[in-house]
Amino acid sequence: MSQQQIPLKVTAIRFVRAVRLFLISDVRRRAWFLLVALIALFSGISALNVVNSFVGRHFMTSIAERQTTEFVRQAILYTSAFAVSTIVSVVARFAEERLALLWREYLTRRAVGVYMTGGTFYRLGIQGRLSYPDQRIAEDIKAFTTTTLSFLLMLLSSLLTVFTFSSVLWLISPLLFFTAVIYAACGSFMTILLGRPLIKLNYNQIDCEAGFRSALIRVRENAESIMVERSQQRHAIRLLGQFDELAANFRRIISVNRNVGFFTTGYNWMIQIIPVVLIAPAFMRGDMEFGVITQSAAAFAMLVGAFSFIVAQFSSISNFATVVGRISSFLDAVEEASKATDTGVECIESGGDFRYQNLTLTSPTGDILLKDLTVKLAAGTSLIVVGDGDSASTALYRATAGLGTAGSGRIVMPPGQNLGFVGQRAYCGPGTLRQILSSQEPAAEETDERLLELLRQLGLERPLTLGDLDAEQDWSSLLSSREQRIVALASAIVAAPRYILLEKADAGFGQERLADILNFLAKRGIGCVNFAEPGAPRAGYDAVLEYGRDGSWAWIDQHKHESPGP
Repeated sequence: MSQQQIPLKVTAIRFVRAVRLFLISDVRRRAWFLLVALIALFSGISALNVVNSFVGRHFMTSIAERQTTEFVRQAILYTSAFAVSTIVSVVARFAEERLALLWREYLTRRAVGVYMTGGTFYRLGIQGRLSYPDQRIAEDIKAFTTTTLSFLLMLLSSLLTVFTFSSVLWLISPLLFFTAVIYAACGSFMTILLGRPLIKLNYNQIDCEAGFRSALIRVRENAESIMVERSQQRHAIRLLGQFDELAANFRRIISVNRNVGFFTTGYNWMIQIIPVVLIAPAFMRGDMEFGVITQSAAAFAMLVGAFSFIVAQFSSISNFATVVGRISSFLDAVEEASKATDTGVECIESGGDFRYQNLTLTSPTGDILLKDLTVKLAAGTSLIVVGDGDSASTALYRATAGLGTAGSGRIVMPPGQNLGFVGQRAYCGPGTLRQILSSQEPAAEETDERLLELLRQLGLERPLTLGDLDAEQDWSSLLSSREQRIVALASAIVAAPRYILLEKADAGFGQERLADILNFLAKRGIGCVNFAEPGAPRAGYDAVLEYGRDGSWAWIDQHKHESPGP
């Protein structure tokens, strides 16, 4: 979604809302304290600037009139004023950075909470409406908080400067005051006119940079496959193609910056000349003392700088507009993804057994995969789901896992951690092994020795010690796909569920190891469903759910008799 697709009014409303929520959040006391302190500090800086202008005026006059005693006195005042200004400025910068960090912590925690709740992160991925949500959370929130606070404080500083130095410049020369206002207005208009394309170009540049970096990460993560397939050249061409797109967009940014730079550089140089040209004749006539020239130059520069906020900060403003637009599009996509998609399949949690009621599943093209499935899985029962092809098995697993499979009917399942899932592609990720194994609340006290023994019983051949439980590692890189499935299964068992659902476990664990796992689960009284590949052996299960290509199904009790479906 491009920034141009987001109405300006919506973006502005969200911007104000983000500020308001922060100021009424649970960290509001610290936020308000730092904000009030910043306002007081910036007011002090503005007042000190006025004092410095008068001290500097008398200092330069004492030099011009060769007044040694006055020169020494003004030099001491000048030095003292600068020392106080330095202390206040440093403290203000410290408070600004602390407030920006506090705001970033608050927004990031909210964003991660929304992103990782209710499958929003998954739906964002499959919808494809938002590019690089990870960067929106990591980089854009950081830029939003620091830049917003910086702009608000610069705006406050500009308003204080206008308020304090307007009177100073008016007392020196009303003509100089009006010149400053008109000059700043013309400069702002020309800067906006020349630099407006930067907003769109900066938006595109961030996406280009993220795309190039993401492609490099994918090459690193799949380095072995790329080597085996001898596809280095193809990936190199794709990487360079993405970089060419990045560089081409950046060249356009450089061209616009050049045009803006021609104007703003000349604009800033003229600020130093204009007050001297207007005031010098009065000094030459003897109507003003020499120090007034330096004071008027400083006051004019301060006032024009305050009025020329857009000119001085246009590059930052364009980047800021880009960041606000990207965060707004992120919120749009999150709000859309967080809405429950009505697939027609009702998933409810119940304290009873696991069952499917009148469940019909269809493919994306509308073909019926399973028709009117009604079965009940008693506690401790092992079941294999198998048949012609694997479309129906995959669809049933995805529907049970809440991954948005189209159809109708109802899936009734135990609540919370009473139902565990082990997918075909398990992912352990970074962290400690203890965190992975206890990702859900353990149902009973699990000692370190029992955790390691559980892994060994499930077939993890890698030697592990007690120290490995708390070692911070990227386990997705250290463990093979099969080993990660074993760890995922162990994590599910630690939570003591009533049922565990396995996706293509026969291929993932191997038949011999799977038989041991089924026996292990049976001894613990844990029901098991294996959504298997076509042709998977059926021995060792209590029941078989067999499906056909026309959506028909049959429940086969391995200990009793067959019960055909429709």
